[in-house]
Amino acid sequence: MVDDNELDMLRNISLPLPRADAKARALAAAMAAYDLEKNPAATQGSGKGHRLTGRAQKLWRDIMQKKLIAAPALAGLVALPIAGYATFYLMEGTPFNFGADKEIAQTPSGRAKEAPASALKKADAEVAQVASPEPLASQAAKPEADAATQEAVAMNEAAPAMPAPAPLADAASQMSRMAAPDLTTQLQGLIAPSDIPMPQAENRDRVEEFKANPVRSVLEDPVSTFSVDVDTASYSFVRRSLKEGVLPQADTVRVEELVNYFPYDWKGPDNASTPFNTTVSVMPTPWNEHTKLMHVAIKGYEVKPVEQPKANLVFLIDVSGSMDEPDKLPLLRSAFRLLVNKLSPDDTVSIVTYAGDAGTVLEPTKASDRTKILQAIDTLTPGGSTAGEAGIREAYRLAQKSFVKDGVNRVMLATDGDFNVGQSDDEDLKRLIEEKRKSGVFLSVFGFGRGNLNDQMMQTIAQNGNGTAAYIDTLAEAEKVLVEDASSTLFTIAKDVKIQVEFNPQAVSEYRLIGYETRALNREDFNNDRVDAGEIGSGHSVTAIYEITPKGAPQQIDDLRYGEATAGNGGVSNADEYAFVKIRYKAPDDDTSKLMSTPVTKANEVASFDGAGTDQRFSIAVAAFGQKLRNEDTTAKFGFDKITEIATAARGSDPFGYRAEFLSLVRLASALEDAKR
Repeated sequence: MVDDNELDMLRNISLPLPRADAKARALAAAMAAYDLEKNPAATQGSGKGHRLTGRAQKLWRDIMQKKLIAAPALAGLVALPIAGYATFYLMEGTPFNFGADKEIAQTPSGRAKEAPASALKKADAEVAQVASPEPLASQAAKPEADAATQEAVAMNEAAPAMPAPAPLADAASQMSRMAAPDLTTQLQGLIAPSDIPMPQAENRDRVEEFKANPVRSVLEDPVSTFSVDVDTASYSFVRRSLKEGVLPQADTVRVEELVNYFPYDWKGPDNASTPFNTTVSVMPTPWNEHTKLMHVAIKGYEVKPVEQPKANLVFLIDVSGSMDEPDKLPLLRSAFRLLVNKLSPDDTVSIVTYAGDAGTVLEPTKASDRTKILQAIDTLTPGGSTAGEAGIREAYRLAQKSFVKDGVNRVMLATDGDFNVGQSDDEDLKRLIEEKRKSGVFLSVFGFGRGNLNDQMMQTIAQNGNGTAAYIDTLAEAEKVLVEDASSTLFTIAKDVKIQVEFNPQAVSEYRLIGYETRALNREDFNNDRVDAGEIGSGHSVTAIYEITPKGAPQQIDDLRYGEATAGNGGVSNADEYAFVKIRYKAPDDDTSKLMSTPVTKANEVASFDGAGTDQRFSIAVAAFGQKLRNEDTTAKFGFDKITEIATAARGSDPFGYRAEFLSLVRLASALEDAKR
């Protein structure tokens, strides 16, 4: 309670006379406002001002309605800084404030000028002190601000802070000591951060929805056909989600892209005449005692540096306004600088950018002129909408202009999201890319950033552009994709690669392909050379895993009551085979496919899971992890601890730390899964 003596003391205090320097500053502020209003160069009207928002009204109403009203003098003292806060808030919308970092000051000629941002920051600090619940006496006793700060405050508020006379300061100090705890509590409650709505960034990432491959009966559907997939975008996207503390959305997890992210030491071909080699293994399934895994591993021929053809590359770079984030255009610039330093002197680089429209930043330039290329990359700045179609057309034009016969001709598209100018529909873009690939120019896509990523579009145009899709979330990933894996990223050794597996109903009753849902093909597509499929680059590893149910083991699908169209073992040829694996491919410059085939027999089988090779076991751990992230029934009872156990035992050689990082992601996913329960 405030006693009568204290109120009398406040009532009898005389007001101090205004100081001469304060009057001078107020006059200067008035002259600046008058001069600004009469300035013929100024635009008509005034900037949009701030309204006294509901939050400010609530703050004032709560102060006047709460217990403070019981002590009128105290209410007056408290209301003074709050009123100053409200005034400062409203003054931000007046002609005296033109931006967060600018402040109007007075020049000797009387014209308005911008005060330094440092002065405004100091003034903001002074205002914050006035609005804080700190005892008033301690505020009054603080040293005066320096001249620059005082002038900035004067220009913004037209009223300098004045120290209180000693008697008033003493009274205020005594009163603040009496009411400070309750006052602080009330003010903290009124200005709680929860009262301020925090803007939420809209997530406009687009991914293709798909369902996991079902278990199929061999009697009903004995043939499985799909296109190879050497993309790695899904793994990088999953990694970023987990490191941000979020379990990834199921449709962002493409299991085959997780598996194929890692380098494996599969046996490759001995010479370039055979583009790749196939290794098949059959082993027990670690998550189901009744099934086996058929592991199909493909290793591409690795082109030696002395054999590498010349490269003609066009960097097609999205510089729209949405790219103005640290993990987008700045990271993109650094990534492409790494690639430029990897190129041979005779390689050629062009740069096309697109925002509201497309433009050529760099005409075809030899990689030997690295300085010119790097300077062009460094000048890229964001702004505008996203005219991707125009950029694609211009990029292909430049690629044709400097086309290298028997060389690598590739457009490398780097973007964060949608094309919203020109052709933007995925099917329209697909047709455009299909038309352009006939010229012999391939296309690869590199995604950057979050919130606007059009993964679905990236997958569509990369698949139809005879290229790959990668997601670059860190500079380390850029180094992996564009430096360590540069040969496989740039140099295609086989295109339109398709795999078809026919299962023997006498040995296998059911099967399920793990992953490749978005790469499924019709059975008749396998022999149709007009149907597009995936590409394999120099040294690429491709892994496909089937879960199969041997004949006689418990099935998930009931046998047919009628129509079992099989003869006894004596009437069936090759009855000892599990399956027959066929692969079709085209040479990079050929339009007619060639066929390779491999029978899968008991000779391909290992007795125990631990008896399988290190790389086989690690790839299966990754496949289990992908299924677990997708919350598939097959791995519902197979915990992250089991995945960690398998991956740790099969870590093997890990020169770049990719497998160690995988183990950390498994631990993160396990912790996030536990937190949901």
